Amino acid sequence: MKKENILVERPTKVVYRENGKVIKLFNVEKRKSDILNEALNHARVEETTLNVPKLLGVEMIDGKIAIVTEEIKGKTLAELMQENPEKLDELLEQFVDIQIEMYKVQCPTLNKQKEKLINKLNKAPIDGNLRYDLHILLESMPNHHKVCHGDFNPSNVIIGDDGKIYIIDWAHVTQGNASADVALSYLLFLMDGKKELAEKYIDLYVKKSGTQLKYIQEWISIIAATELAKAAKENDSKTIEFLSKQINVFSYM
Repeated sequence: MKKENILVERPTKVVYRENGKVIKLFNVEKRKSDILNEALNHARVEETTLNVPKLLGVEMIDGKIAIVTEEIKGKTLAELMQENPEKLDELLEQFVDIQIEMYKVQCPTLNKQKEKLINKLNKAPIDGNLRYDLHILLESMPNHHKVCHGDFNPSNVIIGDDGKIYIIDWAHVTQGNASADVALSYLLFLMDGKKELAEKYIDLYVKKSGTQLKYIQEWISIIAATELAKAAKENDSKTIEFLSKQINVFSYM
């Protein structure tokens, strides 16, 4: 693995390109079931009308499990936003348009969003009474069956050199309520220190999708709480503090 070919490096994985492929190599600590579930998620989404890199296989490399997909030549929307600040509004609008189109797709074989959120709430480091209130709030939310990415941000959208749009990184995909997915995208912008962009994003999504803002706001407390478990596991005190401030369940009950 050449250093210049590394695309992403995280505590649990390294992603790099090699011979027209993208290889996501996981550390041995990563559970096999989680890795195989991610590969299965990708395969299921690939069978829909959404444009995603082809899954080429799951391999063992140096005693570690890797998910291998085709390499897409192009740039992510995050890269384009950084390189072309004068086009930020235009690129953000494109990001929202792609997201809205994604929610028109259904994939009945995907895991249920609510079930995943319930499990994450149970692991969240929060007060028991608050956890109970959040469970009640979650149970009251409408059941939808749209493809929800689970980590939809500009770095997971590639504008290919061929002009096609590709959505990548399907580790957290479920079928469920789009407003929950949008609430997470909003929080991801905020956690990245992009408050102005986050507000522009949410206003643009509401305008273009016809979704009422209150439906997205109702999900913010739930999504913030479910993301706390990950932040706590990574001992990310800054993110824990931020997410904790986003939980205000009583505003929506």
